[in-house]
Amino acid sequence: MDSIIHKENQYTAKNYHPLHVVIKRGKGVYLWDVEGKRYIDMMSAYSAVSHGHGHPRLLKALERQAKALCIVSRAFHSDKLAPFLEKLCTISKMDMALPMNTGAEAVETAIKAARLWGYNVKGIAKNRAKIIVAKGNFHGRTTTIVSFSSDKEYKEGFGPLTPGFVTVPFGDEKALEEAITPDVCAFLVEPMQGEGGIIIPPDGWLKKVQKICKKNNVLLILDEIQTGLGRTGKVFAYQHEIDKPDGLILGKALGGGIMPVSMFLGKKEVMEQFQPGSHGSTFGGNPLAAAIGMEALNVLMEENLTENSQVLGDYMKKKIMKIDSKLIKEVRGSGLWIGVEINKKHASARDVCERMLQKGVLTKETHETVVRFAPPLVITKGVIDEVIGILDETLIELEFKA
Repeated sequence: MDSIIHKENQYTAKNYHPLHVVIKRGKGVYLWDVEGKRYIDMMSAYSAVSHGHGHPRLLKALERQAKALCIVSRAFHSDKLAPFLEKLCTISKMDMALPMNTGAEAVETAIKAARLWGYNVKGIAKNRAKIIVAKGNFHGRTTTIVSFSSDKEYKEGFGPLTPGFVTVPFGDEKALEEAITPDVCAFLVEPMQGEGGIIIPPDGWLKKVQKICKKNNVLLILDEIQTGLGRTGKVFAYQHEIDKPDGLILGKALGGGIMPVSMFLGKKEVMEQFQPGSHGSTFGGNPLAAAIGMEALNVLMEENLTENSQVLGDYMKKKIMKIDSKLIKEVRGSGLWIGVEINKKHASARDVCERMLQKGVLTKETHETVVRFAPPLVITKGVIDEVIGILDETLIELEFKA
């Protein structure tokens, strides 16, 4: 294992700080390293593997479509894209969709759509459109996206930064209303923040935000790359409070944990602003991606993964909250998406993750203080109990050490 890590460090740019493990294979909620040790996956590749590793239905869809046709580009029509988009639009109640590959690409698409709508429909003067974002956001790593990040390390050394963004506190609808001017075309926000530390806004916040946006003729665009497709106990996190936004960004679990598939969906008035040549992607909407995306949606619905997330997420959160440890500062979450904030006086989240790794549980810290738990939605109560036992044992060890 050490030799593999050494070679990777020799040839790979150091833009990640992974835990000391080399994964070789996966099945369901489990992963195995190159030495044969089994681990419980409590990360799901940042929610991309919500269906579990190697889901048989998804593998069959992959094999079937790969044998028929993988990619022809959007220069031509294919037989798999329209049914996929129709199903996704029906589930989300959105009018139209634009397929991409990665989450960041879908966010960039949303930014383009918002600005086009701002100029063509709202009548904002040329090059004056503003988009409001939330403090603590994470929407991707492109130059434009990091330009409105609150995290200095995401921006350092990448200037000049892209203008046109205004930041307000997350979960504060009054600050949003005060920031709106005639040049604002959209509010781009995560309904619940992931990389920010699993931050859940106050009850009723999203409903108030939607009302403010409608009143001021501002698009409400929700980034549900992590929260979407069952992760928070609803198919989409916005369904906890509102009927639908004006724009919706999806990714990660949309590809079934097999390949990158992302999407920007919106109301017709927004989507019709795109014209041939205004946007594109060589791989976006390819037949293989569409076939896998369609089966990912079918599995999500037919195997009741959203309901499993809601029931077992509540169960897991309550069990964690019963742990009596001075290391736990706060427990936050919705569905199978839970953040445990560690009191930095006693330990770091990295300390917890490294010790849990040794005990057979894989997860990762965010912002140094939060341990996140986001397992595949196919997890069972028995496996959750095993994870909670290991978490409790780990906290006791660290507390004794402190």
